[in-house]
Amino acid sequence: MVLGCQKNGEPPPQVEAYEYPGLRTGGCEAGSRSGQAGASDGHVSADGFRYHVRTPSNYDPTVAHPLLMVYAAAGQSGLTMERFTGLTPTATKAGMIIAYADHQPLNISTIERLGSLPGEIAKTWCVDERRVYPTGHSDGGTAALALAVLDGTKQIPAAIAPSAAGWTGKDLEVYHCPAPLPVMILHGKHDRLFPGWGRQTADWWAGCNHCDSAETTVIEGGCLAYQRCEAKGPTLYCEGSGGHRDWPGLNDLMIEFLMQPDKFGRAAPSSLSQSS
Repeated sequence: MVLGCQKNGEPPPQVEAYEYPGLRTGGCEAGSRSGQAGASDGHVSADGFRYHVRTPSNYDPTVAHPLLMVYAAAGQSGLTMERFTGLTPTATKAGMIIAYADHQPLNISTIERLGSLPGEIAKTWCVDERRVYPTGHSDGGTAALALAVLDGTKQIPAAIAPSAAGWTGKDLEVYHCPAPLPVMILHGKHDRLFPGWGRQTADWWAGCNHCDSAETTVIEGGCLAYQRCEAKGPTLYCEGSGGHRDWPGLNDLMIEFLMQPDKFGRAAPSSLSQSS
């Protein structure tokens, strides 16, 4: 797959500083994590997955950080996905650690092993394993969504934001609903490879999160927010104007949703910040 808007000749997005709160409690013991600040490339997991890590430029190794896991589209490296998504500056400025995993052909076993990456990264960087957020595009979105429904991995995500995932509503019907979970489904209006699949999966999640599937409200970014969902299960469907090879470009909104899902469960649309 050749991804839209890919600019391999340009340098990767830069890490940003995070404004840590004055009082820092909990986290990791000083000296217990060896991971470096900034960009760190070419790591290989025990299962053979290659990945690349980004932290805030002023990373504090004693503070437990949320982890944004970005899974790659078919045939793509994590470094390609970094340029494609442009998520690094937004995520690190928000105080996240972000990791980009290279692609491997997907099957249930591979996805379950992908679920071990956050725990492995947490051995080297100070990660809050209660705040792991999978995302990705195409095959990466498929993996991110699968992690939230497979019995062996559904306890890992604190929220998900898959883009252009290869799931239909019928595919999901064979799975039991997990516990209510913040879900942001992103899909291109002109996706010819998986036409209409995003809305189908969003409707399935809305049912699992006990939303009123018949009622949605348009919020910033053109996303539809399902109404009256469970408190722990706000659900968004964001349909971009592009096709399958286009990243939706809602990075600010995605990070805000992952980090503050309660806001989307109760706030009026006018109070939600503009997305990029």
